[in-house]
Amino acid sequence: MTNAVVAGLNRGRIELRHLLTTPQDLWNSVFPSLIYLAVLFFTRGKTVPGTDFALASRTLPSLLGTIVVFTGVTTMMLALVVEREDGTLLRARTLPRGLAGYLVGKIFLAASVTLVNITVVLVPSLFLLDGLRTSSVSSWLTLLGVLVLGLLAALPAGAILGSLLNGVRTTGLVTAPLMGLVAISGIFYPITGFPEWLQAVAHVFPIYWLGLGMRSALLPDALAAAESEGSWQQLETAGVLGAWAVAGLIVAPIVLRRMARHESGSTVEARRDRAFGVTGR
Repeated sequence: MTNAVVAGLNRGRIELRHLLTTPQDLWNSVFPSLIYLAVLFFTRGKTVPGTDFALASRTLPSLLGTIVVFTGVTTMMLALVVEREDGTLLRARTLPRGLAGYLVGKIFLAASVTLVNITVVLVPSLFLLDGLRTSSVSSWLTLLGVLVLGLLAALPAGAILGSLLNGVRTTGLVTAPLMGLVAISGIFYPITGFPEWLQAVAHVFPIYWLGLGMRSALLPDALAAAESEGSWQQLETAGVLGAWAVAGLIVAPIVLRRMARHESGSTVEARRDRAFGVTGR
């Protein structure tokens, strides 16, 4: 198993280096984060309604939570979908512990891409925005803890979804609902402005809790009054994200093993034919 982990980490580092040194791939990976950064820049003069606190500063930690979920899930999901389609996953399965090494590499890649995107948004924002609580060690430790829990919740979910989807064309079945969850999770507007039933839906999923956890790390305590319970709910945040992480880590290996058992040369060929619109030979 150690050899599989080492091989997977080496594979992940190679893929990450390729991504970072290929302009088109790098652009595709960080483009959404550049859009987020532009939004923060152009809204930095506005304030949260009823306060004199900058709206952009309030939005920043929420966006960081969104990046963790959206980038973590989609990077993992797309990697599995694309590489099932082109036969890469099938070739990995033929090697001793090849599937384990493959998954370690994808986890490393997805986590690294997520961290790159967080860096793209966070570092410039520290210079552009005022009012963030960045001088406290506890703030950074909270941010790190929420980030780790968020990755543990997002990456297994991405692996599960990538195992269940039938091709690249079906990924919209996931990305569209994800964007809908972002819209109702208090990222750009306090969740208390939504109907209670919509708040209840948002509370089930990790996007809201990741945003809340990031806000508890970076924002003044006075802004907790704008949250649904009037507090940062740090224990609840850890509990919900931890539950998603545990559930994902239990379910993902089962789904992945089941998916791998059904992979064969004929299924890869059939999937490729569907992707290129081939109806018969």
